[in-house]
Amino acid sequence: MPFWTWTGIKAGRAATQWPQRGEDGQEGVLGMPRWHAENCQSECQNCADSCPTQAISIAGGQIVIDYGRCIVCQSCVEACPSGAMQPSGDWAFAVRQRADLHWQETMNSSAAQELQTRVARSLRHSLHIKHVDAGSCNGCESEIGALDNPFYNLHRLGIFFTPSPRFADLLLVTGPVTAPMHEPLLRTWEAMPEPRLVLATGTCAVSGAPMDQGYAGGSGLEDLLPVDVWLPGCPPNPAALIHALLLLLERQPQHVHGGRYAD
Repeated sequence: MPFWTWTGIKAGRAATQWPQRGEDGQEGVLGMPRWHAENCQSECQNCADSCPTQAISIAGGQIVIDYGRCIVCQSCVEACPSGAMQPSGDWAFAVRQRADLHWQETMNSSAAQELQTRVARSLRHSLHIKHVDAGSCNGCESEIGALDNPFYNLHRLGIFFTPSPRFADLLLVTGPVTAPMHEPLLRTWEAMPEPRLVLATGTCAVSGAPMDQGYAGGSGLEDLLPVDVWLPGCPPNPAALIHALLLLLERQPQHVHGGRYAD
């Protein structure tokens, strides 16, 4: 008997029961840096100067943070002298509105109430996904491939990938949408039956960063397709991908409003 077959028999079922219960597989993994505005030093712009994708900028003397451009490099955390930028495990950053990836001084009260009261719905709907690589570095593809491993076992949630856009409910896009991929992406979208959904996967699909400054780079899906869920990250991990898919199906709540992550 092969060694790995014997190991599998001894270990039993390896798939996690998350998100219903159990571990999500991201214990100890760093997520988006969390900003503590009260610790900011006046006239300090170290974080903005260190950010390679302009996710952090200074406007009118105030820090502006766009998590849709963040590649989770932690440069701002290392550059911050006062602890205003701190590491976190905030990885579930999927949102329905692009504006929710911009940090806001105050969070809308109705959004905060919704965030606290919404709960995961029953896992009763299936989803078929057509994936299009629109110029990705293949980092996102590596994480997408992990969805089918024994731990995450995406099929247990009734979610499947399909090679044909004509059988797909969701168009999952990775990459900044480079010029050569612009037309193939739109043709894939047009071939999908209604109702059709779109998931912008990874920071470059959300905003084009950091590829939007290059000669062949694109600016992501904004103003190109009607995006239903935005998921930044470079790359987003498998648990973040699953959370985004379940958010799309209204089987998980959104954790981020106004750029703020709720524990």
